[in-house]
Amino acid sequence: MPLRRGVRNTPQEQGYARTMSDRFDLLVVGAGPCGIAVGAAAKSAGLSCVLFDKGCVTSALLGYPYYMTFFSTAVLLEVGGVPFTIPEPKPTRREALAYYRRVVEHWRLDVRQYEEVVSVSGGEGAFKVRTRRAGGLEATHDAAVVVVATGSFDRPNELGVPGEDLPKVRHHYREPFPYYGQNVLVVGAGNSAVEAALELFRNGARVSMVHFGEGLDRGVKPWVLPDIKNRLDKGEIPVYWRHRVAEIRPASVLLRAEPGAPHAGDLTEVPNDFVLAMTGWRADHTHLLELGVTVDAATGIPAHDPTTMQTNVPGVYLAGVIAAGHDANKIFIENGREHGARIVAHRTAKR
Repeated sequence: MPLRRGVRNTPQEQGYARTMSDRFDLLVVGAGPCGIAVGAAAKSAGLSCVLFDKGCVTSALLGYPYYMTFFSTAVLLEVGGVPFTIPEPKPTRREALAYYRRVVEHWRLDVRQYEEVVSVSGGEGAFKVRTRRAGGLEATHDAAVVVVATGSFDRPNELGVPGEDLPKVRHHYREPFPYYGQNVLVVGAGNSAVEAALELFRNGARVSMVHFGEGLDRGVKPWVLPDIKNRLDKGEIPVYWRHRVAEIRPASVLLRAEPGAPHAGDLTEVPNDFVLAMTGWRADHTHLLELGVTVDAATGIPAHDPTTMQTNVPGVYLAGVIAAGHDANKIFIENGREHGARIVAHRTAKR
C-alpha cells in the first residue's frame, strides 16, 4: 500500500507508517512555519523526519485576529523553496494558513496533527519520544535528533493581580463583535493591543487602553500609527499612560499610577465588562528542561549555538521563536525559517 506523506493521510495510513518506519533521523516538536521549514530541509537532504503538534498545522496562526495582515512580505515568509504567490505584497492570516498547508503537501511531510509530545528521554542517536493523540492513544517513537519548534504561544504573560481568573479576562483577541456596546479595557500598547483597540472602537465598543509606559511601543506598524494617534489625541480611545492594572472586579477595574505619573500610587476605578490582556506569551520549556538544556532564568533563552541551533545537549536543537526567549520580537518567521537549513547542514556534516 503506497503511503502518502502529508496531512491528508488517512488514520489507517498513519498507523501503517508507524509500524513500517517509526525511527527517524529528525523528530520535530511543533508544526508551525519554522517546524515545517525543518521538515522541508530534512526531506530535501534525504533525511527521514516526522513532525508532531498538539494542534493542527500552524495552529498558532489560528489564534491571530481573523483580519490580520503580516508585517513581512510574502517572499520573506516562504519556506522550503515553495513560492508564496499572492496579489498583494503582504499576506493575510488566511493566505498564510493556506500557503503553509501547501508546503506540507508539496514536500509530503509526515505531520502528526493533534498528537502531543508527552515526554522526551534518551540522548543523541537514541531519543525516545512518547506521544498522546487527542483521543488518548499513546505511542513511542525513536529518533536520532530532536528539534523543538514549539514557538512562544503556550503560556500568556499574566498580570498577576486579583480577579485575573474572572471569565471576562481574555488573552486572545479574534474579532470585535462580541464586545459591541461593552466597556473594554485593552492592556498593552504593542501591535496586538493597538489593532484590537482600533477595531473595537470602530465596531461600537467603549474601549480604553492602559500601559505601564509613557507611549506606544516602538514596534507598532508604521501604517497604523497615524490612526491610533488620532484616536488617542481626540480622546476617542481614552488611555492611561504609566498605569498598571491593580485589581479586576466583576464590574470595574482598578488602575494604579506608576512612579513618574501624576499622583503616583493613586488608584482609579474604571467601569469594565471585559479585559483584553494583550501582554504577550511565553514559551513552554518543559521538554528542553527534562533533557538537560540550560535555560537562562532572566532572558528565557535556551543555551544554543546560533550557527547550528544545537543546544548544550548534543542532538537537541531549536527552531524558530523559542530560541529568542522572552523577547519574541527577535525572531520571526522570516529569520526563524533559516534554522531548518542550519540544523540539517550540521546533521549531514556529522554523518
